[in-house]
Amino acid sequence: MDLARDVTGQELRRHQAVEFRALGEDRTLEFPFSSELPVERWFGSEVLSHQADAVNLDRLNDGAPVLWNHDPGAVIGVVERAWVDGEKARGMARVRFSRNELAQQIVADITDGILRNVSVGYAIREASPGADGQIIATSWQPHEVSVVSVPADPTVGIGRSLEPGAAAAPAAATPTPSLPPMEDQTQTLDLEAVRAQAAADERARVAEIHGMTRRHGVENLAQELIERGVAVSDARAQVLDELEKRGKQPATPKAAAAAQPIGGSADIGLTDKEVRSYSFLRAIRAQAFPNDREAWEAAGFEREVSEATQKASGKSARGFMVPDQILTRGLTAGSPTQAGDLIAQDFRADSFIELLRNRMALDSLGVTTMTGLTGPVAFPRQTGAATAYWVAEGGDVTESTPSVDQVNLSPKTLGGYTELSRRLIMQASVDAEQWVRTELATVLALEIDRAALYGTGTSNQPQGLKNVTGINTEDFGAAQPTYIELVSMETKVAADNADIGSMAYLTNSTIYGGFKTTSKAGTEAIFVLEPGNTVNGYPVQRSNQVATGDVFFGVWSQLMVGLFGGLDLLVNPYALDKSGGVRVTALQDVDVAVRHPESFTRGNNTL
Repeated sequence: MDLARDVTGQELRRHQAVEFRALGEDRTLEFPFSSELPVERWFGSEVLSHQADAVNLDRLNDGAPVLWNHDPGAVIGVVERAWVDGEKARGMARVRFSRNELAQQIVADITDGILRNVSVGYAIREASPGADGQIIATSWQPHEVSVVSVPADPTVGIGRSLEPGAAAAPAAATPTPSLPPMEDQTQTLDLEAVRAQAAADERARVAEIHGMTRRHGVENLAQELIERGVAVSDARAQVLDELEKRGKQPATPKAAAAAQPIGGSADIGLTDKEVRSYSFLRAIRAQAFPNDREAWEAAGFEREVSEATQKASGKSARGFMVPDQILTRGLTAGSPTQAGDLIAQDFRADSFIELLRNRMALDSLGVTTMTGLTGPVAFPRQTGAATAYWVAEGGDVTESTPSVDQVNLSPKTLGGYTELSRRLIMQASVDAEQWVRTELATVLALEIDRAALYGTGTSNQPQGLKNVTGINTEDFGAAQPTYIELVSMETKVAADNADIGSMAYLTNSTIYGGFKTTSKAGTEAIFVLEPGNTVNGYPVQRSNQVATGDVFFGVWSQLMVGLFGGLDLLVNPYALDKSGGVRVTALQDVDVAVRHPESFTRGNNTL
């Protein structure tokens, strides 16, 4: 076997203890991240050459991320400059830490001398045999620098991307080599902190595996996975394999409905940590640069999620399929306290001016959302009751039959696209990732929200609430409704016996403002909008998704929004070929239906 050839392209990591210098006023630090120390790998002893032409620092000097424990979802800074100290044969870096909450915690521990370990993730491009069986990396490229709590085993990261047949040694088979002290540096280690961190990590692993196996009804696997020390990501794959063997993956609408409650999602066993670590940018890069092995391998987790989501939903994706729980996070995650660099310049994410958009109309009204649907769904509905008759002695009861129909959900495809520059999609910044995630999610979510109210039911659109036959209407006498007219809207729902759940008003900002100044009766200063944002005791939500003059009132749980499969993410790397950018198209199958139209009233003065 040609080991010098087989080690190239693998994702590797090295760890060492350093003494961080005092943090500068601009939150920068300088420290060595690599040396020519031989490290034992599965293929033998590896040495990284630090000759001037051996280290490719392009990625580090292009704003590479500084991570916490190699977690791509935990960016704590950016590499401002990297260089090789030829005299000491070391790789050096100057990094600038982010202002996000995690980075501030890390900086505090560095300042207090608690954290001293750094690690570098790299790939070998070329290697040649050296003396005593060593493998000399004559061309290699670092791609990220991490602050780490404890130096990990050298085999970490090896084996996941090995060529078939090249098996890595077990993690416990090769001890971590001791590192000689570096000039003016120390190797102190807080053993209590190490033990506490290891115990916390193990508790989290055990809890996640127990929760995952319990959700899928395969609790018998939990103890085996825990005792074997299986990582959460590998445990998820084994749980999916077990479900497939048992035939528990829902493949039809009927099976899907039996397997998960209405309003649930096509759960593929992702933990909260895995949801946070999912990267739209990695998925986009993998599709935009299909011949780039590094980009394709970096998106291994995203590809695995896509395959599992397709299997769970029974639908095939044209690109990467993104499960609903990740799309939902894109609409809720992210806060100003987590702001870092959008791109690796002096441009600040917390200064980015976002587009002013409509507020979601249905988000907080309790609309019934069904996710993970795999095909058309029909809900039987009784539309007419049987009749009771008075019967003479000895007479026959007159036959009567209740009437029924169906409420149907069938997929209508919604698509939207955005264009991203090449430099943006190459970033590993948390804020760049969050911006892309939110942009894709928000544009689709807003249109689904609008269509649930105003979809025409034609031209491939769902039929929105306004256009559903059978909803009550109230013809206002003027643009601003009176208190009496609003009470009439409530009365019409109650008169149909359709007040069968929590009810609320929905209108736009103009009407809502009128509620604040319209008296209930006469000239008394008692206004329609009551304390607590209520009208006649019912909550009021406002959104400019609602058309001019419209007021809706009803039982919002009677409005159903069905999502079929996950979000299909397609990347076109050729649409903007002159600038190097890409066009990202997101497709989602969705439909809207109303259980009981009588549960709603729409008011307007132009009916």
